[in-house]
Amino acid sequence: MSRGVLYMVWGEKAERAMARSIASLKEIHPELPHEVVRLPPDTDGMKGLLEKSRMMQLSPFEETLFLDCDTVVLDRLDYGFEQALRHGVACSICECPWARRYRGLPKDDGIEYNTGVLFFHRSAASLFHRWHELVTEVDSAIDFVLPNGQRGVMPFNDQGAFAKAVAEWSTPPFVLPLNWNFRPIWHWTFFGPIKVWHDYSDPPSQLKQLNAYYHGPDAVVQFHSQVRK
Repeated sequence: MSRGVLYMVWGEKAERAMARSIASLKEIHPELPHEVVRLPPDTDGMKGLLEKSRMMQLSPFEETLFLDCDTVVLDRLDYGFEQALRHGVACSICECPWARRYRGLPKDDGIEYNTGVLFFHRSAASLFHRWHELVTEVDSAIDFVLPNGQRGVMPFNDQGAFAKAVAEWSTPPFVLPLNWNFRPIWHWTFFGPIKVWHDYSDPPSQLKQLNAYYHGPDAVVQFHSQVRK
């Protein structure tokens, strides 16, 4: 049974970030192979997101961890693979949990998941097939308001279609805590070790020290707060 990590990248910034991510993966999981899918250089940054719906189709592995290029692996990820094997998919809820922010989705309590750290198994093929269908059907535009009150629109996003596909799927995904997809812009506090740092900025060196502490037999799970810049 094969297990590995998949990346999809486009643009020079993504290539640089991916090199950092692969280095971190090799440090923590030297046994895991990885596959890189490079989209054409002229791929539009926003529309490139929609290509993520093809990740199962493009993965050569039976058990896959998809990682966005701007991730850093900080701890062992075996548990995520194990839960994907049991449930088909394991992922974290998005920092904005409301799928209703998408123009094309119902204005209800549907949940949005973050697809930047996504464990999946071939048994979930029907979900990924539906996701790929929906990226061309769902209006995934997001209306947003900046802190200064300025309004804007994000015209495309892959997670709207994924949220709808999951809502239609008969088997709910296994939900991992934010430690597995830690977004420092939005997540200011946490408990215990960070598994995956998800940001273009580098993780603070203290996080490695903290994770080392949690590997100790007498470690006590504690509350932590980021030092805000």
